[in-house]
Amino acid sequence: MTPWGVNVRSGLKDGLSGAARTVWAKHDRDGHGWLPLWRHMEDSAAVAGLLWDEWLPDNVRTLISEVLPDGLDDGRRLAVWLAGVHDIGKATPAFACQVEQLAYAMHEQGLEMKTLRQWGTDRRMAPHGLAGQLLLAEWLGERYGFTVRQAGQFAVVVGGHHGVPPEHGQVKGLDDREDLLRTPGASRAQWLRVQEELLGACAEEFGVAERLSDWRSVKLPQPVQVLLSALVIVADWIASNPDLFPYFPQAAHQRGEERVAAAWRGLQLPPRWRAPGPVEDMELFASRFDLPSGAEVRPVQEAAVRLARTMPGAGLLVIEAPMGEGKTEAALAAAEILAARSGAGGVFFALPTMATGNAMFPRLLDWLERLPAEDGARLSVLLAHSKAALNEDFADLMRAGTQRIAAVGLDEEEDRSVRPGSEGSAASAELVAHSWLRGRKKAMLSSFVAGTVDQLLFAGLKSRHLALRHLAVAGKVVIIDEAHAYDTYMSTYLDRVLSWLGAYGVPVVVLSATLPASRRRQLAEAYAGESADGCAEGFDAVEAAEAYPLLTAVAPGSAPTLEAPPASGRSSGVQLEPLEDDLGVLADRLEAELVDGGCALVVRNTVQRVLKTARVLRERFGEGAVTVAHSCFIDVDRAAKDAALLSRFGPPGKAKDRPTQRHIVVASQVAEQSLDVDFDLLVSDLCPVDLLLQRMGRLHRHRRGDGQTDRPPRLRTARCLLTGVDWAGEVPVPVRGSVAVYGEYPLLRSAAVLLDHLGGDAPPVRLPQDISLLVQGAYARDSAAPAGWAEVMAQARQRYEDFREDQAERAAVFRLDPVARPGRPLIGWVSAGVGDADDTRAGRAQVRDGRESLEVVVVQRRADGVLATVDWIDPGRAGLVLPEDRAPDARAAKAAAACGLRLPYQFSFPEVLDRAIAELEQFCPQAWQGKESHWLAGELILVLDADCQTPLAGFQLRYSDVDGLEVTRD
Repeated sequence: MTPWGVNVRSGLKDGLSGAARTVWAKHDRDGHGWLPLWRHMEDSAAVAGLLWDEWLPDNVRTLISEVLPDGLDDGRRLAVWLAGVHDIGKATPAFACQVEQLAYAMHEQGLEMKTLRQWGTDRRMAPHGLAGQLLLAEWLGERYGFTVRQAGQFAVVVGGHHGVPPEHGQVKGLDDREDLLRTPGASRAQWLRVQEELLGACAEEFGVAERLSDWRSVKLPQPVQVLLSALVIVADWIASNPDLFPYFPQAAHQRGEERVAAAWRGLQLPPRWRAPGPVEDMELFASRFDLPSGAEVRPVQEAAVRLARTMPGAGLLVIEAPMGEGKTEAALAAAEILAARSGAGGVFFALPTMATGNAMFPRLLDWLERLPAEDGARLSVLLAHSKAALNEDFADLMRAGTQRIAAVGLDEEEDRSVRPGSEGSAASAELVAHSWLRGRKKAMLSSFVAGTVDQLLFAGLKSRHLALRHLAVAGKVVIIDEAHAYDTYMSTYLDRVLSWLGAYGVPVVVLSATLPASRRRQLAEAYAGESADGCAEGFDAVEAAEAYPLLTAVAPGSAPTLEAPPASGRSSGVQLEPLEDDLGVLADRLEAELVDGGCALVVRNTVQRVLKTARVLRERFGEGAVTVAHSCFIDVDRAAKDAALLSRFGPPGKAKDRPTQRHIVVASQVAEQSLDVDFDLLVSDLCPVDLLLQRMGRLHRHRRGDGQTDRPPRLRTARCLLTGVDWAGEVPVPVRGSVAVYGEYPLLRSAAVLLDHLGGDAPPVRLPQDISLLVQGAYARDSAAPAGWAEVMAQARQRYEDFREDQAERAAVFRLDPVARPGRPLIGWVSAGVGDADDTRAGRAQVRDGRESLEVVVVQRRADGVLATVDWIDPGRAGLVLPEDRAPDARAAKAAAACGLRLPYQFSFPEVLDRAIAELEQFCPQAWQGKESHWLAGELILVLDADCQTPLAGFQLRYSDVDGLEVTRD
């Protein structure tokens, strides 16, 4: 049996003519090594077979196979064969002319061709992927009678194996230039003979010669074409690694089976994950999560698990429940069940920010360590955002998972038997950040991923190697957290991604505490796709549902299912009171409220308001009584701030340093998400009501004594003072900074639904009972304006609708098209795309609206002129010298990279951005730009002076570890 699993002759070479054997595929530019095409065909096919057998998730294999007459057997044959023939376009004069000595050997066998110089720029019309697509389609038509469209759905996989399926114009252009495919004249027949010989030999060798006639009637769905394209790309990348598959003449003696086995042993790719079998609900939660003694499964969690077990098929599950109901645990438990039902091979947990991603990653690892697994099992894991390497949990896994990717012969295998990081591990399965599964194109192929939602949205962006991103999500259960946090621009991409996930049959779990009903319906309809057209009544019910908590289950082809379990958490009321937007008034009020001590949280909508507020409050209460938290801190300071907030204001029993004297935290929106902090009093700028409810979730979050008796007497009733508004007029007027961030209309709608709760005798906001009522009231499509507000509201709404329409139009420019009908080839699938999409500043700007933000690495020029890491961080990283004439050592470079900073909005305006980049690029040590300095290569460096100041683009920047970055105009 050959490595690709077909009982035939000993390999491609034996059946090929001398001319076909001279066709080359790979060449070592630094030496004389080369690889014949027949060998690369065998290597690629063998790798594809192993990927199919051991790595590809079961649900992906099933999706590929279910449209083929012979099911899984045909699916495997098709994948192996397409990987085998993917480089047939290299058997053309346009490609073969590139290496003179190899072209000469082909010429000696009658395969004549122009020289590279003679071709000039014409050969750019025939990239070998496109050439291969035309050759394969032609062969299928002439040998098996395929029509152009029938052949195209298979051949486009070959055409797109370098990441971009060809466009129609490219196909037509090359179709008119046969001289690029076969040299005219006497040699044409020999070229044609060799091409047909190679394709025919592959069909026989890889077991499809007798199947192609049956496949002629198959209409491959576009999702299947995408997955096959991705599988061929992965197989090609592995088979093209010369450390795994050495070149000739060194490897000319190797037999195919030995060569492939050695490469696969050297790769050590973690195999597919299969979810464990059914487990009872209580056992499921008790065994997977660190529940306190006596804890019970909550109704929302029970309902999530029940729907995951009983919904008609793998589908979409939307969980709307208050903060503190255990939605994360419910999602992971449901994901395990959905993975077992669907055959998904992993989980992707998508979160709104890097901070929330970092917070989720250790929880994901803890869950994975509790999953049952076979002895010796290895699971690939990833933290997916641009600064993941600085996360210590992930860095530990990367260090443990580092290995040299190289072929391993049988006599060397014993030395590799002890896996890095395996000794002393308490996990049921070894968790690894595998060396090969790194880099921006491959990393998402890891089985278990926590990261920013950008990584999911990229699957809806026309970009190079998009098929790999689709393979990465198609084989997982996808969990989308904080679904309410995404604006119209991001939602435009998310809805299109959901439509593709529905087509792939990917189970999706969506989590939110505050989801507008119209948005709930949009998510459900996007996932259901065309099947939603026949269930309009069911989707009307999805939007009309008023229950809270609420679970919505949508399986393609079935009517949605709704379930309304009770909330299990304690109910509380929050008294709302308007507060004049004056810093003196705020300071007086806090002084009165905190007379007996207590901890207050003041949330501002802009960093500038945070800093102004903190300055005034420090004058009144003292430096030590006020803490600042916002997004304009360097990464290492931001992490320290978060840890300190948790240590001082976290849950009882975990927060060891809660202040005994009065204390005030002045924060931006960073206080809304991810931090489990608890305050006695909340002051907040007016913001959209769903976000205000999130902020209220930080108020009396935990029980402190019976009836909150451990809180100061004045603060035992939960109260929120609402400011950032001029309340004096008939219509409230939000401050300019808030309008710039959120828009006037969402702020006025928030104020409108809160009117009945504002004032001394008004009823409190009941949590969780009023959450859904307030959110649905604020976002209802036909909501009435309060008396006297109509004209202002109408004008604000028109501006808001115009803005949202503009967002949607701009997002649609590079958005992926919907899934086309089965059988339509992927030709032009990502035409007019953005090129490469990645988690860089420019990449994230494609799927998030707003001006491009600027990120820098902050270093310091000491008084003696020496450049060093900043001097206030922890002693192991502070003040490390950064030489400018050579690459800094790894310790210093990593310490500097940990001091990344995103500059504020002032630097996002195009003219300021360009000027800032130009000034920053004036300091660019060339010694830092090589591979030996990967931590700093390509980074913009912001050099502070000894006093932590510097001018930039007409602004003066000043930094402190207490207040972060302050920006003033020169």
